[in-house]
Amino acid sequence: MSNTQINQEDINSAVWNACDTFRGVISADTYKDFVLTMLFLKYISDVYQDDYKKLVSQFGDNPELINAMMEKRRFVLPIGASFWDLFEQRSQPGNGQRIDQALHAIEEANGTKLQNVFQDISFNTDKLGQEKQKNDLLRHLLEDFGKDILNLSTERVGSLDVIGNAYEYLIKHFAAGSGKTAGEFYTPPEVSDLLATILEPVEGDQICDPACGSGSLLLKCGAMVRKNSGSKKYALFGQEAIGSTWALAKMNMFLHGEDNHRIEWGDTIRNPLLLDKDSNNLLHFDVVTANPPFSLDKWGHDDASSDPYSRFHRGIPPKTKGDYAFILHMIETLKPGTGRMAVVVPHGVLFRASSEGKIRQRLIEENLLDTVIGLPEKLFFGTGIPAAILIFKKHKTDDKVLFIDASREFKSGKNQNQLTPDNIQKIIDTYKDRETVEKYAYLASFDEIAENDFNLNIPRYVDTFEEEAEIDLAAVRTERIQLKNELQNLELEMEGYLKELGYE
Repeated sequence: MSNTQINQEDINSAVWNACDTFRGVISADTYKDFVLTMLFLKYISDVYQDDYKKLVSQFGDNPELINAMMEKRRFVLPIGASFWDLFEQRSQPGNGQRIDQALHAIEEANGTKLQNVFQDISFNTDKLGQEKQKNDLLRHLLEDFGKDILNLSTERVGSLDVIGNAYEYLIKHFAAGSGKTAGEFYTPPEVSDLLATILEPVEGDQICDPACGSGSLLLKCGAMVRKNSGSKKYALFGQEAIGSTWALAKMNMFLHGEDNHRIEWGDTIRNPLLLDKDSNNLLHFDVVTANPPFSLDKWGHDDASSDPYSRFHRGIPPKTKGDYAFILHMIETLKPGTGRMAVVVPHGVLFRASSEGKIRQRLIEENLLDTVIGLPEKLFFGTGIPAAILIFKKHKTDDKVLFIDASREFKSGKNQNQLTPDNIQKIIDTYKDRETVEKYAYLASFDEIAENDFNLNIPRYVDTFEEEAEIDLAAVRTERIQLKNELQNLELEMEGYLKELGYE
């Protein structure tokens, strides 16, 4: 097998090709879970096999000793439950049952780390057809993942977020193929980098994403702590409403060795589950960040007035737009002293009136809003509209709000735009300097925002108007006369040529 470094494009391509096994048999939403679960199984099997071989080279062929040492590793792969065990038996009947048994054994062997992760994923399902068809489909799937290109040993993968990136890639392509927007908005990696850098999570922080998806944003924040302090003393918390996506987040945490995490499965607004076990109150965090669904309809409006956690005391968001429901929930989970948060929102959140306008005014009057960052359009897959980042802090050092208009600086793509490292660095530098920058940023006082009726529409504060150069009409007239004379001379010259050729 090849030991050269694998890149994400190779993984994405191989995973996409593996989807061919299921196309035309079951829906993309269903086979996405099969493909990503198989990717997880293949990855841990290759890493485990890689570790085993290293111990053999170090201690010799002593199965008892090596198995005892392997049991002390971060995760356990029971005998007979690896991808390669299943691959060897792929041509025999019972593939669906064997795969389910292997996943159950892995779940049992790893305790709370993978508890209930595979409860909603069964390869032994009638959705794949009758037994022979199902067995053939799963044989093809095993063969797709057994190819050399998908050797996912530690040396080849390096620091890649295999599950998270592949998940986002599949979400993107399933949405593109169906012509519909993705139900789960995924956060482009460069936006996750920007959020993690701005929030500056440090050693000892408790970090939460209440709409965590596959967990990639939480992983970026964890990586930022390790980068800045070299410490793994932090804790990750998340909640995800979609069961299969929650399972992917748990797999992602497992793959990255993030054992100090708590990821709950449920609806954050209707049923928040990140609660203190003693008081049953909402847990509070140092860092809260999310890219929640834009303007979610049916978010739980009818029960908001009787919310037991008093999250909506500043006002109840409109029935068909849940943006402020997520914002208010996040604010209520911030620690009083260190709490800081960043949330991705559609631009309507900045200026819509009625109940949203009143909530926005309360948040500004309480001096919680720190910064508004306008992002380019077509940055998020599934929607072409531009988004913004709102940064809130529990303890601010001034009563001003910084507006940054980063909407015009991006790398243009065919279907999607992208923030470059230079674009990101400019945003970060401007955010840290907290000063007005001509045509890019403006530090607004409370009075200025109040004069604008607490409307946060960025063009009201950052003037990006470019004056057109003055036109010298006299010079234009002189040039026009000159061109007219040149044309007249050319016509006379052409007429002479035509006469020479015998044309009148």
